[in-house]
Amino acid sequence: MRIGVNTRLFVKEKMDGIAWFTYEIFKRIVIQHPEYEFVFFFDRPSDPYFIFAPNVKPVVVRPKARHPLLWILFFEIGIKKALRKEKIDLFISPDGWNCLGTSIKTINVIHDVNFEHYPEFISYLKLKYYRYFFPRFAKKADRLITVSQFSKQDISNLYNIPSDKISVIYNAAADDFFKVAVKIKEETTKELTNGVPYFVFVGSAHKRKNVQRIMLAFDEFCEKNAGYKFVFAGSNKYWDKDIKNTFNKLKNKQDIVFTGYLSTIEMNRVVSSAVALVYPSLFEGFGIPIVEGFAAHVPVITSNVSSMPEVAGDAAILVNPFSIKEIADAMDRIISDKQLCEMLLQLGKERNRDFSWDISAQQFWNIILEFCN
Repeated sequence: MRIGVNTRLFVKEKMDGIAWFTYEIFKRIVIQHPEYEFVFFFDRPSDPYFIFAPNVKPVVVRPKARHPLLWILFFEIGIKKALRKEKIDLFISPDGWNCLGTSIKTINVIHDVNFEHYPEFISYLKLKYYRYFFPRFAKKADRLITVSQFSKQDISNLYNIPSDKISVIYNAAADDFFKVAVKIKEETTKELTNGVPYFVFVGSAHKRKNVQRIMLAFDEFCEKNAGYKFVFAGSNKYWDKDIKNTFNKLKNKQDIVFTGYLSTIEMNRVVSSAVALVYPSLFEGFGIPIVEGFAAHVPVITSNVSSMPEVAGDAAILVNPFSIKEIADAMDRIISDKQLCEMLLQLGKERNRDFSWDISAQQFWNIILEFCN
């Protein structure tokens, strides 16, 4: 049996949460099942880093799919031809996109439909594409997978998909996330903030990630608490004029540090050395930084909306992401209540055991097997 996998998001140093889900799942599956052939479909020359085993064949499909029009050409022409040419028996698309013009059985992973809830954060052309195609992608799939019970219910309700067609497979933290030694924490803090303790946010600085309110909350926190910095660990490529204006008006902008893209090893050092992880996103299908914080053994502040309470359980401080005061107060609680911090660390350690890439890969493989008979 030949299994085709959409791996167009496998681009070194540009991996986001969806790409890491694909990476962690299929790295395990292809190595554990050498009896099956896997064809990885890229939209650019593949890096050997992503060819996990001899039973993986990389195939480049054109054009590069990074724009709505090119998405249509890539999936409806390029992928359609490639599926036929490679004699694929099962097509898996782990990033939500699909090929509507094929009769081959498909498994599709839609991580969330944030654009339905926050259309104002999406460009006009992309929003038109998402709202036209994603309901069709969901209905076309023979099996849908998503990453939380929240997203399952959301997709089912919005697109009128039977809930028994949708399976939930959780994300997890990468193996690179763990508690680091005190010496490494001291070295990391010295490198990043000249030894000043800091809070950290992980991810792209996108409006949906609530970066403006996080900045304003830190400003408010600093009015009562001196001697702290805030580190944004990740890319700020999504900054627009509004975010820039917010940053420029901050009283304490000199205490905010931007790292740019980090590898998972570097990210773990930065997160594990922080006072706490602050992740009050407006909407998430899962929220991988939450479990990365648990794995790195730091207290976590996150939102009380969408999937985040489901992922965090009782192991984090939950805040209203629209309330700057609540975010600032949560940061204040972290530095003033040692007993609370110790409790959060212990609960986070326990909660992290509920998320495992090995288990998630096995669950995904069990679904694939349903199509192998």
